[in-house]
Amino acid sequence: MKFVAFERSKQGTGASRRLRITGRTPGIVYGGKAHEPQSIELDHNALWHALKKEAFHASILEMEFNGKSSKVLLRDVQYHPFKQLVLHIDFQRVEADTMLHMKVPLHYSGQENSPAVKADACLVNPVITELEIACLPADLPEFIAVDLSGLKKGTSLHVNDISLPKGVKAVVHGKNNPVLVSVVSVVEEAAPEAAAAPAAPAKGKGKK
Repeated sequence: MKFVAFERSKQGTGASRRLRITGRTPGIVYGGKAHEPQSIELDHNALWHALKKEAFHASILEMEFNGKSSKVLLRDVQYHPFKQLVLHIDFQRVEADTMLHMKVPLHYSGQENSPAVKADACLVNPVITELEIACLPADLPEFIAVDLSGLKKGTSLHVNDISLPKGVKAVVHGKNNPVLVSVVSVVEEAAPEAAAAPAAPAKGKGKK
């Protein structure tokens, strides 16, 4: 994805507040061996719509700045607590030979065709929806597709069970092989039958 950034000359809390009033969002670009951090500003409306797209969060972006293009990654976004307003945004420059650590979305599919669902009516519950990975910029995927059509009752899908794209390694913290998807058996208990109410005794005819 591509976006346009502009040079931001004035800094400080007051300057940032005035910038937001004009429909711009303050930001910064950092990183790179031969670069100093650069203060930037972006059009807020264009940025707001871009942030709704998954690829803007998990792929290498092309930033146009002062007539030149450079590769960057989104690193941090600060939102207003209750307004639809981006307060500040951070980008990191990307260099081809620098290893990246990123969280990328997991796209699950095929669970409706798995034996766990079709044959045993189990529930498939995603435990993790994004995975931290390490790779070079050229190998960074926008997402990782995970096929769940082989899931069976009584099993779970772990990180080591999926195939990662070439050049991509999973980065796990704590557990060596965390669960991605769990399969839960649904036990349907029959509702107890209501006891039949005793028939009311027929009213006899009174004698005259």
